[in-house]
Amino acid sequence: MFNSNLCSRSFPDRPFFIDWFTFIWFNKPVLIAAICLCLFGLYWAIQHLRWKRQLNRMRIVLGLLGFTIISLVIFFVLDKALLRFLPSDFTTKADAIVVLGRGPLFNNTRIERTTELWQAKQAPIIFVSGRGDSVDIMKRLEAEGIPQTALDGENCSLTTQENAAFTAAILQPRGIRRIILVTDWPHMWRSLLVFRAYGFKVISQTSEIPSYVGGLRARFFLRLREYTALVSYGLRGWYFPNRSPELNSPDLQDLLEKAEKYGYGQQQRL
Repeated sequence: MFNSNLCSRSFPDRPFFIDWFTFIWFNKPVLIAAICLCLFGLYWAIQHLRWKRQLNRMRIVLGLLGFTIISLVIFFVLDKALLRFLPSDFTTKADAIVVLGRGPLFNNTRIERTTELWQAKQAPIIFVSGRGDSVDIMKRLEAEGIPQTALDGENCSLTTQENAAFTAAILQPRGIRRIILVTDWPHMWRSLLVFRAYGFKVISQTSEIPSYVGGLRARFFLRLREYTALVSYGLRGWYFPNRSPELNSPDLQDLLEKAEKYGYGQQQRL
Protein backbone atom coordinates (compact mmCIF):
# COMPACT_ATOMS: atom_id res chain seq x y z
CA MET A 1 0.00 0.00 0.00
CA PHE A 2 1.17 3.53 -0.77
CA ASN A 3 2.86 4.75 2.42
CA SER A 4 0.10 6.23 4.57
CA ASN A 5 2.65 8.23 6.55
CA LEU A 6 3.11 10.39 3.47
CA CYS A 7 -0.60 11.15 3.46
CA SER A 8 -1.19 12.60 6.90
CA ARG A 9 -3.88 14.83 5.42
CA SER A 10 -6.81 15.68 7.67
CA PHE A 11 -10.32 16.13 6.46
CA PRO A 12 -11.13 19.82 5.90
CA ASP A 13 -13.20 21.73 8.44
CA ARG A 14 -15.65 22.41 5.65
CA PRO A 15 -16.12 19.13 3.82
CA PHE A 16 -16.31 18.89 0.05
CA PHE A 17 -19.92 17.80 0.41
CA ILE A 18 -22.75 18.19 2.89
CA ASP A 19 -23.58 14.93 4.57
CA TRP A 20 -27.25 14.04 4.16
CA PHE A 21 -27.49 13.53 7.92
CA THR A 22 -26.99 17.28 8.20
CA PHE A 23 -30.58 17.44 7.02
CA ILE A 24 -31.85 15.34 9.92
CA TRP A 25 -34.25 18.09 10.88
CA PHE A 26 -36.08 17.43 7.61
CA ASN A 27 -37.26 14.24 9.26
CA LYS A 28 -39.48 16.31 11.58
CA PRO A 29 -42.34 17.50 9.35
CA VAL A 30 -44.38 18.87 12.27
CA LEU A 31 -41.52 21.18 13.24
CA ILE A 32 -41.09 22.29 9.63
CA ALA A 33 -44.81 22.98 9.28
CA ALA A 34 -44.87 24.99 12.52
CA ILE A 35 -41.89 27.11 11.44
CA CYS A 36 -43.38 27.75 8.01
CA LEU A 37 -46.75 28.64 9.54
CA CYS A 38 -45.14 31.14 11.93
CA LEU A 39 -43.14 32.76 9.14
CA PHE A 40 -46.20 32.96 6.91
CA GLY A 41 -48.30 34.46 9.72
CA LEU A 42 -45.64 37.05 10.48
CA TYR A 43 -45.38 38.03 6.85
CA TRP A 44 -49.17 38.23 6.59
CA ALA A 45 -49.42 40.51 9.64
CA ILE A 46 -46.73 42.85 8.32
CA GLN A 47 -48.10 43.21 4.83
CA HIS A 48 -51.85 43.56 5.64
CA LEU A 49 -52.67 42.10 2.29
CA ARG A 50 -55.82 43.08 0.46
CA TRP A 51 -58.00 40.53 -1.34
CA LYS A 52 -56.40 41.26 -4.67
CA ARG A 53 -52.95 40.85 -3.24
CA GLN A 54 -54.13 37.71 -1.50
CA LEU A 55 -55.17 36.26 -4.84
CA ASN A 56 -51.82 37.12 -6.42
CA ARG A 57 -49.99 35.61 -3.49
CA MET A 58 -52.10 32.49 -3.74
CA ARG A 59 -51.19 32.16 -7.40
CA ILE A 60 -47.51 32.45 -6.50
CA VAL A 61 -47.86 29.82 -3.77
CA LEU A 62 -49.69 27.45 -6.11
CA GLY A 63 -47.09 28.07 -8.81
CA LEU A 64 -44.25 27.26 -6.43
CA LEU A 65 -46.08 24.16 -5.22
CA GLY A 66 -46.62 22.99 -8.80
CA PHE A 67 -42.99 23.66 -9.67
CA THR A 68 -41.87 21.64 -6.63
CA ILE A 69 -44.08 18.69 -7.54
CA ILE A 70 -42.94 18.72 -11.18
CA SER A 71 -39.29 18.96 -10.07
CA LEU A 72 -39.70 15.95 -7.79
CA VAL A 73 -41.31 13.92 -10.59
CA ILE A 74 -38.48 14.82 -12.98
CA PHE A 75 -35.93 13.98 -10.28
CA PHE A 76 -37.31 10.49 -9.69
CA VAL A 77 -37.67 9.80 -13.44
CA LEU A 78 -34.05 10.82 -14.03
CA ASP A 79 -33.02 8.79 -11.00
CA LYS A 80 -34.46 5.62 -12.52
CA ALA A 81 -33.11 6.47 -15.98
CA LEU A 82 -29.55 7.02 -14.72
CA LEU A 83 -29.61 3.67 -12.97
CA ARG A 84 -31.13 1.88 -15.95
CA PHE A 85 -28.61 3.21 -18.46
CA LEU A 86 -25.56 2.78 -16.24
CA PRO A 87 -23.13 0.67 -18.33
CA SER A 88 -22.14 -2.65 -16.81
CA ASP A 89 -20.40 -5.80 -17.98
CA PHE A 90 -20.54 -9.06 -16.05
CA THR A 91 -18.26 -11.08 -18.34
CA THR A 92 -15.26 -8.97 -19.35
CA LYS A 93 -12.24 -9.40 -17.12
CA ALA A 94 -10.10 -6.44 -16.07
CA ASP A 95 -6.57 -5.61 -14.94
CA ALA A 96 -7.72 -4.56 -11.48
CA ILE A 97 -10.75 -4.06 -9.24
CA VAL A 98 -10.83 -0.49 -7.88
CA VAL A 99 -12.91 0.09 -4.76
CA LEU A 100 -13.81 3.64 -3.70
CA GLY A 101 -14.22 4.48 -0.03
CA ARG A 102 -17.27 6.42 1.09
CA GLY A 103 -17.33 6.11 4.86
CA PRO A 104 -17.79 3.23 7.30
CA LEU A 105 -21.53 2.92 6.68
CA PHE A 106 -20.89 1.86 3.08
CA ASN A 107 -17.93 -0.45 3.59
CA ASN A 108 -19.85 -3.67 4.20
CA THR A 109 -21.62 -3.74 0.83
CA ARG A 110 -18.46 -2.72 -1.00
CA ILE A 111 -16.55 -5.56 0.62
CA GLU A 112 -19.30 -8.04 -0.27
CA ARG A 113 -19.37 -6.93 -3.91
CA THR A 114 -15.58 -6.90 -4.22
CA THR A 115 -15.29 -10.37 -2.70
CA GLU A 116 -17.83 -11.70 -5.21
CA LEU A 117 -15.84 -10.22 -8.09
CA TRP A 118 -12.58 -11.63 -6.76
CA GLN A 119 -14.06 -15.09 -6.32
CA ALA A 120 -15.34 -14.90 -9.90
CA LYS A 121 -11.72 -14.19 -10.97
CA GLN A 122 -12.63 -10.94 -12.67
CA ALA A 123 -9.22 -9.34 -11.97
CA PRO A 124 -5.87 -10.34 -10.42
CA ILE A 125 -5.55 -7.43 -7.97
CA ILE A 126 -7.77 -5.21 -5.84
CA PHE A 127 -6.95 -1.53 -5.31
CA VAL A 128 -8.75 0.44 -2.58
CA SER A 129 -8.83 4.25 -2.76
CA GLY A 130 -9.95 6.73 -0.14
CA ARG A 131 -8.72 8.53 2.95
CA GLY A 132 -10.04 6.89 6.10
CA ASP A 133 -11.50 3.81 4.36
CA SER A 134 -8.78 2.05 2.41
CA VAL A 135 -6.91 0.54 5.37
CA ASP A 136 -10.08 -0.85 6.95
CA ILE A 137 -11.43 -2.25 3.68
CA MET A 138 -8.11 -3.93 2.83
CA LYS A 139 -7.91 -5.58 6.26
CA ARG A 140 -11.44 -6.88 5.96
CA LEU A 141 -10.89 -8.15 2.42
CA GLU A 142 -7.86 -10.06 3.67
CA ALA A 143 -10.06 -11.51 6.42
CA GLU A 144 -12.40 -12.72 3.65
CA GLY A 145 -9.58 -14.88 2.30
CA ILE A 146 -8.12 -12.56 -0.34
CA PRO A 147 -4.30 -12.84 -0.25
CA GLN A 148 -2.39 -9.78 0.90
CA THR A 149 -0.26 -9.90 -2.25
CA ALA A 150 -3.40 -9.18 -4.30
CA LEU A 151 -4.32 -6.09 -2.26
CA ASP A 152 -3.08 -2.56 -2.76
CA GLY A 153 -4.40 0.93 -2.14
CA GLU A 154 -3.85 4.55 -1.18
CA ASN A 155 -4.93 6.48 1.88
CA CYS A 156 -4.58 10.03 0.51
CA SER A 157 -7.58 10.99 -1.61
CA LEU A 158 -10.34 13.13 -0.14
CA THR A 159 -12.60 13.54 -3.20
CA THR A 160 -13.78 11.46 -6.13
CA GLN A 161 -11.45 13.35 -8.43
CA GLU A 162 -8.52 12.68 -6.12
CA ASN A 163 -9.55 9.00 -6.07
CA ALA A 164 -9.01 8.97 -9.82
CA ALA A 165 -5.79 11.03 -9.70
CA PHE A 166 -4.05 8.83 -7.11
CA THR A 167 -5.34 5.60 -8.65
CA ALA A 168 -4.01 6.66 -12.05
CA ALA A 169 -0.66 7.72 -10.59
CA ILE A 170 -0.17 4.31 -8.95
CA LEU A 171 -1.80 1.85 -11.35
CA GLN A 172 -1.08 3.22 -14.81
CA PRO A 173 2.74 2.95 -14.46
CA ARG A 174 2.05 -0.76 -13.94
CA GLY A 175 0.23 -0.94 -17.27
CA ILE A 176 -3.23 -1.15 -15.67
CA ARG A 177 -5.85 0.54 -17.83
CA ARG A 178 -8.98 -1.62 -17.73
CA ILE A 179 -10.56 -1.56 -14.28
CA ILE A 180 -13.72 -2.76 -12.59
CA LEU A 181 -14.96 0.17 -10.51
CA VAL A 182 -16.91 -0.58 -7.33
CA THR A 183 -19.00 2.07 -5.59
CA ASP A 184 -22.69 2.64 -4.82
CA TRP A 185 -24.87 3.42 -7.81
CA PRO A 186 -25.70 7.09 -7.03
CA HIS A 187 -21.94 7.73 -6.93
CA MET A 188 -21.14 5.60 -9.97
CA TRP A 189 -21.86 7.98 -12.85
CA ARG A 190 -19.60 10.71 -11.47
CA SER A 191 -16.88 8.20 -10.62
CA LEU A 192 -17.07 6.48 -13.99
CA LEU A 193 -16.77 9.73 -15.95
CA VAL A 194 -13.86 11.04 -13.85
CA PHE A 195 -11.92 7.76 -14.08
CA ARG A 196 -12.44 7.72 -17.85
CA ALA A 197 -11.04 11.26 -17.99
CA TYR A 198 -7.89 9.91 -16.33
CA GLY A 199 -7.42 7.34 -19.06
CA PHE A 200 -9.05 4.24 -17.61
CA LYS A 201 -11.40 1.87 -19.41
CA VAL A 202 -14.07 1.45 -16.78
CA ILE A 203 -16.42 -1.46 -16.13
CA SER A 204 -18.97 -0.39 -13.52
CA GLN A 205 -20.07 -2.74 -10.77
CA THR A 206 -22.36 -1.12 -8.23
CA SER A 207 -22.69 -2.01 -4.58
CA GLU A 208 -25.99 -1.67 -2.76
CA ILE A 209 -26.82 1.21 -0.46
CA PRO A 210 -27.00 -0.45 2.97
CA SER A 211 -30.49 -0.77 4.39
CA TYR A 212 -29.36 0.84 7.64
CA VAL A 213 -28.32 4.08 5.91
CA GLY A 214 -31.24 6.24 6.99
CA GLY A 215 -34.74 6.11 5.57
CA LEU A 216 -36.33 7.46 2.42
CA ARG A 217 -35.42 11.06 3.22
CA ALA A 218 -31.77 10.19 3.85
CA ARG A 219 -31.59 8.27 0.58
CA PHE A 220 -33.28 11.14 -1.25
CA PHE A 221 -30.69 13.63 -0.02
CA LEU A 222 -27.90 11.19 -0.86
CA ARG A 223 -29.12 11.10 -4.46
CA LEU A 224 -29.68 14.84 -4.53
CA ARG A 225 -26.15 15.47 -3.32
CA GLU A 226 -24.69 13.09 -5.88
CA TYR A 227 -26.62 14.49 -8.84
CA THR A 228 -25.66 18.02 -7.80
CA ALA A 229 -22.01 16.93 -7.69
CA LEU A 230 -22.43 15.17 -11.04
CA VAL A 231 -23.50 18.45 -12.65
CA SER A 232 -20.88 20.46 -10.74
CA TYR A 233 -18.04 18.25 -11.98
CA GLY A 234 -19.34 18.59 -15.53
CA LEU A 235 -19.50 22.38 -15.36
CA ARG A 236 -15.91 22.44 -14.14
CA GLY A 237 -14.81 20.34 -17.10
CA TRP A 238 -13.57 17.46 -14.97
CA TYR A 239 -14.96 14.83 -17.35
CA PHE A 240 -12.50 15.82 -20.05
CA PRO A 241 -9.04 14.20 -20.28
CA ASN A 242 -7.05 16.86 -18.49
CA ARG A 243 -5.82 17.61 -15.02
CA SER A 244 -7.80 20.00 -12.85
CA PRO A 245 -6.13 23.23 -11.68
CA GLU A 246 -7.32 22.29 -8.19
CA LEU A 247 -4.86 19.38 -8.21
CA ASN A 248 -1.93 21.71 -8.89
CA SER A 249 -1.22 22.69 -5.29
CA PRO A 250 2.45 21.99 -4.47
CA ASP A 251 1.67 19.59 -1.62
CA LEU A 252 -0.78 17.57 -3.65
CA GLN A 253 1.51 17.49 -6.68
CA ASP A 254 4.32 16.23 -4.47
CA LEU A 255 2.08 13.44 -3.17
CA LEU A 256 1.02 12.47 -6.69
CA GLU A 257 4.66 12.32 -7.83
CA LYS A 258 5.51 10.06 -4.89
CA ALA A 259 2.48 7.92 -5.69
CA GLU A 260 3.67 7.58 -9.29
CA LYS A 261 7.13 6.51 -8.12
CA TYR A 262 5.48 3.95 -5.89
CA GLY A 263 3.53 2.68 -8.91
CA TYR A 264 6.72 2.27 -10.96
CA GLY A 265 8.33 0.50 -8.03
CA GLN A 266 5.48 -1.98 -7.87
CA GLN A 267 5.79 -2.60 -11.61
CA GLN A 268 9.49 -3.48 -11.25
CA ARG A 269 8.62 -6.09 -8.63
CA LEU A 270 6.28 -7.96 -11.00
